[in-house]
Amino acid sequence: MSAITSVLSEKTKIGWVGTGVMGRWMCQHVMDLGYHMTVYNRTKAKADPLVDTGAAWADSPQAVAENSDVIFTIVGFPADVREVYFGENGILAGAKAGNIVVDMTTTEPSLALEIYQKGQVQGTSSIDAPVSGGDVGAREAKLAIMIGGDEQAVQTVQPLFAAMGQNIVYQGGAGAGQHTKMCNQITIAGTMVGVCEALVYGAKAGLDLEVMLSTISKGAAKCWSLDNLAPRVLKRDFDPGFFVEHFIKDMGIALAEAKQMNLSLPGLALVHQLYLAVQAQGHGRLGTQALMLALEQMSGRNQ
Repeated sequence: MSAITSVLSEKTKIGWVGTGVMGRWMCQHVMDLGYHMTVYNRTKAKADPLVDTGAAWADSPQAVAENSDVIFTIVGFPADVREVYFGENGILAGAKAGNIVVDMTTTEPSLALEIYQKGQVQGTSSIDAPVSGGDVGAREAKLAIMIGGDEQAVQTVQPLFAAMGQNIVYQGGAGAGQHTKMCNQITIAGTMVGVCEALVYGAKAGLDLEVMLSTISKGAAKCWSLDNLAPRVLKRDFDPGFFVEHFIKDMGIALAEAKQMNLSLPGLALVHQLYLAVQAQGHGRLGTQALMLALEQMSGRNQ
């Protein structure tokens, strides 16, 4: 089978593994273009909205691959990625020569390279394409997509990426997308501490926090977390756009990569410890804005 060189809604079959907070919407946007979609999720109920709108259900990642030309994955942890691709009923057990696999999970750059190398053996093209933008970005198709892997394959699936995001940039070879996502997460880590500490400080100072946020968000402090997550904190809305436990995973990957490169990232190490405190308090399945809860407790300002 020759390599896929174009994606056409009337011809190309798409597969999707991982239909959680973000994957559910990303998959839906591709379906909205008219593509035939086959889906699998470990918890079937999370795929029901997609099945209800026309997706076919498969019983395993392997079955998804067997019925698809391009297979997307976005799951939780590196161990999940490894099982989804290399497991007994994994994607590479069902993929055919010429297929394209696209992992959009934030995972280890070395794992992205391993998927690429094993795919090469069987003639499967591989792309690592982690995303940023959280649940809002996924729902509104405004994700940033950081891409590494086969450049020709990237060009082929570009119309599918365009259905999910707006800032879509090819970073380089296999693993480059994941390395770029680590840079993204390192930046967000420091930003989240700043946002939450500003709210703790503002509350103690007796400020009207909404007025304060509307002011500083228009100056040098402007950032995505200030615009999107700080208002949720004010409403005491800690529902996940991105899980605390997944952010801890990402920071752990970045710290491990930094160690291999003999780099010192003390700011990231501190934020990692603070989020471990959030998780220890039982908030691992809340959104990253739940950092506020740990900082409030440390300051004796529990609400």
